[in-house]
Amino acid sequence: MAQYDRQTVAGRVGSAAAIDEGLRAHMLRVYNYMGIGLAVTGLIAYLSNMFAVDSAGQLTSWGVLLYTTPLMWVVALSPLAFVLVLSFGINKLSFGAAQATFWGFAAVMGLSLSSIFLVYTDASIAKVFFITAATFGAMSLWGYTTKRDLTAMGGFLFMGLIGLIIAMVVNIFLASSALEFAISAVGVLIFVGLTAYDTQKIKEAYVENIGAEGLGKLAIMGALNLYLDFINLFLMLLRLFGNRE
Repeated sequence: MAQYDRQTVAGRVGSAAAIDEGLRAHMLRVYNYMGIGLAVTGLIAYLSNMFAVDSAGQLTSWGVLLYTTPLMWVVALSPLAFVLVLSFGINKLSFGAAQATFWGFAAVMGLSLSSIFLVYTDASIAKVFFITAATFGAMSLWGYTTKRDLTAMGGFLFMGLIGLIIAMVVNIFLASSALEFAISAVGVLIFVGLTAYDTQKIKEAYVENIGAEGLGKLAIMGALNLYLDFINLFLMLLRLFGNRE
């Protein structure tokens, strides 16, 4: 009997160790996808702006096409199309197609975000990026390690996100600097919280799907969620702390 108990305990310990090792590998895969996606976005954004503005600070033909023609709306809305494809069609996509869609999304986001170099100084963009990285890293680590269930917080944050989107649409017509500041401040709080919430959900999703097929696509969706949290947190902080050209 004692021998059986020892074997049972050893099996449980071994299973827990295997789960921990697999979870670490899964989270590393998620962060790798996210990090490479951010690198692709940053590179595309920088190169697009570099070719869009000449040495005299004037728009080139590419810049005119990208920032002053209807193409700007196509570029601005294209990332949403990629997100919808991944969110609602991930189960129908092959792993290779899901990867290609994610990289395509990151590239199109780079085109969409290239205009920030026209509005903010390079130094302030770099400063805010590192602030964002530090904040994101701290909150993601907390979301991964906390024993607290963040489900209730996630529902509250989602409602806050809907309200934030409505306020942003309203401010397009009002053009209120005070409302823009409030939107940015509240947006920072929302995406800080979502970073922790999404990290915990990625962790739980892995545990629920151990041994199942499609963990690769699960990692891509996790990377997409964290990527969106990072980018939106960065943009909100940039509105608050960025130095305009």
